[in-house]
Amino acid sequence: MKHVRLGAVALVAVAALALAGCGRSDTAADGGSDAPTTIGSEPATGTVTLWAMGAEGEALPDFVKTFEDANPGVKVEVTAIPWDAAYSKIQTAIAGGTTPDIAMMGSTWMADFADAFQSVPTDLDTSGSFPGAVGSTKVGDRATGVPWYVDTRVLYYRTDLAAQAGWTKAPTTWDELSQMAADLQAKAGAKYGIRLPGGNDSFQGTLWMPWSNGATLEDGSKWTLDTPQMVEAYQYYQSFFQKGIANPSADRSSGAQENDFVSGDTPMLIDGPFMIGSLEKVGGAGFSDKFTTAVLPTKESSTSFSGGANLTVFKNSKNAHSAWKLAQWLTDPTTQVQWYEKTGDLPAVQAAWKDAALASQPNLKAFGTQLETAKSVPATTTWVQVAAAGDAVLEKVRLGTQSPADAMKELQSKADALGVG
Repeated sequence: MKHVRLGAVALVAVAALALAGCGRSDTAADGGSDAPTTIGSEPATGTVTLWAMGAEGEALPDFVKTFEDANPGVKVEVTAIPWDAAYSKIQTAIAGGTTPDIAMMGSTWMADFADAFQSVPTDLDTSGSFPGAVGSTKVGDRATGVPWYVDTRVLYYRTDLAAQAGWTKAPTTWDELSQMAADLQAKAGAKYGIRLPGGNDSFQGTLWMPWSNGATLEDGSKWTLDTPQMVEAYQYYQSFFQKGIANPSADRSSGAQENDFVSGDTPMLIDGPFMIGSLEKVGGAGFSDKFTTAVLPTKESSTSFSGGANLTVFKNSKNAHSAWKLAQWLTDPTTQVQWYEKTGDLPAVQAAWKDAALASQPNLKAFGTQLETAKSVPATTTWVQVAAAGDAVLEKVRLGTQSPADAMKELQSKADALGVG
């Protein structure tokens, strides 16, 4: 199979954090309108300029040749951009009126640049995409892009060590997750039962806890971060460290969690689809038979983070019709399967998951199920700063120097000062 690798979610967060003070552009192109149009049935023609980041930017030039063959009058010019330069390059292009026709856009960047994006045409149907992915394209009531590929977080655990600890199936509740982690430690020789997020991106990485506990992050006009549901969720988070079944000082360097998982030192973790390939690479031949994935345990629900990348067409596009035709083709279920086979990016369109290329991969099943209820972070220009403030308070919660109630009170105060954008 094509192993899934690190996609937009973590890299977007890192790049955006470095540029968090930039905020939404005030210089969106004057040409074009927010009002949605239609694509129609006419073939794509002319030149379409496309910007894409990372591995996607490298893979697209060959991949879009199929689109060009189906539309003989069109030429797609792809510019590959490093992730660490993408945010500032997009911002500069918007300010200077030099944007491409269409671009790959990290799901957490949508609000920052929404003023420069066209509205999605009325005949480009996104109802078949995962709801959380569609949610990431909405800024206010306006659809500013279409989901392209998706990412979410699920539970990974060592089935061989779980069996030694008396577990033959995945934990399905919060209490069971805590108990399984303790049993892996007490009965299967693990140093720690589970690894939980810490450091950069830890707040976003733990959102499944408050979301699964019925919490919301904002209500449209203000942040809601110090509610009882939020506090209870982070009391649960802190309990793993207080009980000694998670390590508050775990090594966060690259590859550390994979090594601890493969060695059995920490045989449970929560991460994205790229981790499948990483674990198989570190574990070597046959290791894929020793672990599995499962949806996150339920409190009121099982709700994980929805990330990935979207496709956006800029207001000052010189060939918007053909750019939207390209977006329509890239989000077709058949094309989505072909893209997965080439890159490992998980399809945003649910119908693509029925294809054998994905349906035959047992460790992907949990991701498909989790994505049905996954949620996107708020589409606000201040989200990155709020998430960074969340990382800072969770550091104190994890180390036991601040109670979850005080941490959420502090986070609420900081978020109130930032506003909802």
